[in-house]
Amino acid sequence: MIDSHQHFWKYQPERDTWITDDMAKIQTDFYPNESQLIFEKNGIEGCIAVQADSSEEETLFLLALAEQNDFIKGVVGWTDLQNDHLESRLEYFSQFEKCVGFRHVIQGEKDPLFFQRPQFIHGVKQLAAFDFTYDILIYPHQLKESVLFAQKLDNQKLILDHLAKPPFKSKNLSEWKKDIQGYQKLEHVFAKISGLVTEADWTSWTKNEIKEAIEHALEVFGPKRLVWGSDYPVVLVASDLEKWLGVFQESISNLSETEQSDIKLNNCLAFYQVEL
Repeated sequence: MIDSHQHFWKYQPERDTWITDDMAKIQTDFYPNESQLIFEKNGIEGCIAVQADSSEEETLFLLALAEQNDFIKGVVGWTDLQNDHLESRLEYFSQFEKCVGFRHVIQGEKDPLFFQRPQFIHGVKQLAAFDFTYDILIYPHQLKESVLFAQKLDNQKLILDHLAKPPFKSKNLSEWKKDIQGYQKLEHVFAKISGLVTEADWTSWTKNEIKEAIEHALEVFGPKRLVWGSDYPVVLVASDLEKWLGVFQESISNLSETEQSDIKLNNCLAFYQVEL
């Protein structure tokens, strides 16, 4: 297996304000040498490290960790995709073998039409020339706009983080199910089965509600366009790694061995163009 979505950081309270006091479990440093043993024990042989802070310093921090740790197979970093000099920044990052793509925290943007900004669309379109991927991080209410955005970027490899965070706490996934359906025919868009238990009630989530979302994702994306991600260490606020992994494994247990292997390994390797 490979983990398509893992974070590392040296915890800084003044910077990492999104890690609130109710997330005290993760208000500490997380480095690959500390988590690698847990992952290997569970059959996970590598990961994609994804940015948690919107800065180029973060990207360079993750790339330095990747250089020192073979467990990190690729890095999804951050750079200003609306920068007038973006091409030169992408050229700079292309020298790093493990730099595979970029992400912008659109879930934090207050502008409901952020996806329509010409400069942003132009920026994401420039990634393809360097073989970089783009991770879409959004909330459910941004799904419709994200689909329209994806339709304009059919030459760009896109991947939807955390299945756009299904609203489990509302006890009603119907709107989310309808809106995410817009991705069904967009074959250049993949999705991550990740970050789900942290969207549910941290203390009382059930495997059935998580399985409902995964089953719908299989209907929309199929087993060739889905990957698994731990979202470690954020997952720890709601579950240990083993419990989340168990729910995921159970949710795809009816698929063929080939289909399971695609979701656990092959799709991620192909999408991010990495090797174990």
